[in-house]
Amino acid sequence: MLQNITLSAEKMMIERARQKAEAQNTTLNAEFRRWLSSYAEAPQSAADLAKLMEQFNYANPGQHFTRDEMNER
Repeated sequence: MLQNITLSAEKMMIERARQKAEAQNTTLNAEFRRWLSSYAEAPQSAADLAKLMEQFNYANPGQHFTRDEMNER
């Protein structure tokens, strides 16, 4: 069940956000619900973060980079 909440923000910021959402074929409400879900599910502790990072164990660059290699542009 959806529940209404009231938020306050600058009028211009709200308008810009609505325009951006419209350009992406969505609504400000849908984007806020997406953000709220992401915010609520974010890791809250070191254990939560460790569990999240386990999901990315498959990502392996195939080699160990030196500091200079990592900072190359």
